[in-house]
Amino acid sequence: MSALTMPKLSDSMADAVIVRWLKTPGDSFERGEALIEVETDKATVVYEAEAPGTLESILVPEGASASIGDPIAMLANGGGPQPAAMRVTPAGREDGEKSSDGKRANATPVARRRALELGLSLHGISGTGPGGRITREDVERVAESGAGVPPVQSGKGDAQVFDLTPTQATIARRMTESAKTIPVFTVSADVDMTLIAALRRGAREEGGDVPSLNDFVVKAAALTLREFPRFNSSLIDGRVECYSRVNVGIAVAVDDALVVPVVADAHLKDLGGIAAETRRLADAARRRALRPEDLRDATFTVSNLGMFGVRSFTAIIDPPQVAILAVAGIRDGVMAVTLSCDHRVVYGADAACFLSRLRELLERPLALMS
Repeated sequence: MSALTMPKLSDSMADAVIVRWLKTPGDSFERGEALIEVETDKATVVYEAEAPGTLESILVPEGASASIGDPIAMLANGGGPQPAAMRVTPAGREDGEKSSDGKRANATPVARRRALELGLSLHGISGTGPGGRITREDVERVAESGAGVPPVQSGKGDAQVFDLTPTQATIARRMTESAKTIPVFTVSADVDMTLIAALRRGAREEGGDVPSLNDFVVKAAALTLREFPRFNSSLIDGRVECYSRVNVGIAVAVDDALVVPVVADAHLKDLGGIAAETRRLADAARRRALRPEDLRDATFTVSNLGMFGVRSFTAIIDPPQVAILAVAGIRDGVMAVTLSCDHRVVYGADAACFLSRLRELLERPLALMS
């Protein structure tokens, strides 16, 4: 027998929660078949078998977490090493982590998400799952009974208590790390988007596929990054690594978190290819069907809140990247963009030149369509 270990499914993943086993002990599988549904720090993804085999036993049950490299199951497909003893923790829990009453609700990830949707606190719900774990059915039973869970009482009025999902908790940790460790400066510019708006209008009238405004931004950013490779880098162990590939992450809001799937080799794709890829990634993110490779190896990120009518905003850098572009809405034909930069790697004049070239490409969009 050999051990199936928790794979690394995103760049920043340290551990993950097993949401659902898609095979049961005794089931055989082929290479490429779906084995488990895993909630990482960035999204819920399906892990596919890398080789054929048979699931002998499950070591980490649904709703529990494991670190990268920890054994999660035994496979009857060869003579691999026996797994070492490991610590398994309930979803979203770390040693010493407690809520205000000293305890943390023992619930599956699906139950946590359902409670958030229904506006219920998990505290006080009796679990019927293994070890008293709260299941989705337990949450829905309480909601249907109309009893609910008593809110926390304070001088601020009634308060409903919600636990962060593993994804939300990891986002909180990484954003805190970014704010504490990266000396950030920002540079902003206004971009005249009237020509792009006219091109998109014409494409709609002709009945063809119309790239989004964000697709134009991703394409322009990818070309600009080729000219300014310092922004397409990471600071790792005191050294700057500049990358030959331009992999642009696009921030996508889902039900209860933010995920950043990646348009790989964006500098090599034409505008139509970028549009098709961003549509696929956004749809997969909202269906929680992203593949592990969709979340890896981003070298730069574009965060667009323009669809919400935002005038301008500043985005937080996702380490180890050194920059992120915040894209706002269009007002009177003008779109504001703000570049957040790691001052250890790039400087003000560099950022100004980067935005100047980005603006030039967006204001002369025919170059982006060639």
